[in-house]
Amino acid sequence: MSDLLLELNALEKAYHRGRPNQINVLNGANLDVKRGEIIALVAPSGAGKSTLLHIAGLLDTPDAGEVKFQGEILNSMSDRKRTAIRRREIGFIYQFHHLLPEFSALENVMLPQLADGQSRSLAKSRAAELLSKVGIAERADHRPAELSGGEQQRVAFCRALANAPKVLLADEPTGNLDQTTSEQVFETLVSVVRQTGLSAVIATHNPQLAAQMDRTVTLKNGLLE
Repeated sequence: MSDLLLELNALEKAYHRGRPNQINVLNGANLDVKRGEIIALVAPSGAGKSTLLHIAGLLDTPDAGEVKFQGEILNSMSDRKRTAIRRREIGFIYQFHHLLPEFSALENVMLPQLADGQSRSLAKSRAAELLSKVGIAERADHRPAELSGGEQQRVAFCRALANAPKVLLADEPTGNLDQTTSEQVFETLVSVVRQTGLSAVIATHNPQLAAQMDRTVTLKNGLLE
């Protein structure tokens, strides 16, 4: 079995946004993600890191290039198969938690599992286990509005991990938190990722947070360095 889990090869992406001249966001970007590797993705705002992560997570498609997962090219797959891979193999964390306000923390973590056909009892057990790992088991019955920003994002982490994905993609996951909370939540995230043996690509502006990961790649002029 290959050591590579996710491969981004010569990705290109451009947008017109109603203008006569297109905006080139990715210009042949390449990235190899090994099994169990945690990569920091560093880039200024507007450089294209969200676009890169969306393409890697099958939420968007490139204009050119290919995305390979476990050696299989995903570009040519049917939408149904891509959706199945995205649901089961890829976890995604956004800067804002996007939790469903009418559901408790526990229920928010259960939902992806139920959508994937898991039984309610097993989904509940898995959700409780994950909330315990990130240190908020006692907040399981609280709705998002009753949680602090750091607690909300920890629930979002658990939701992304609910279906036991092989790779985690995170787009500035602590960007909306104050520095102290950000560091605490980030340490929790990295700890849980290492415990579970996940691969991860995590976008961050913070060099101290980036230093906790295995290596750092920089997105500049549409290329990864």
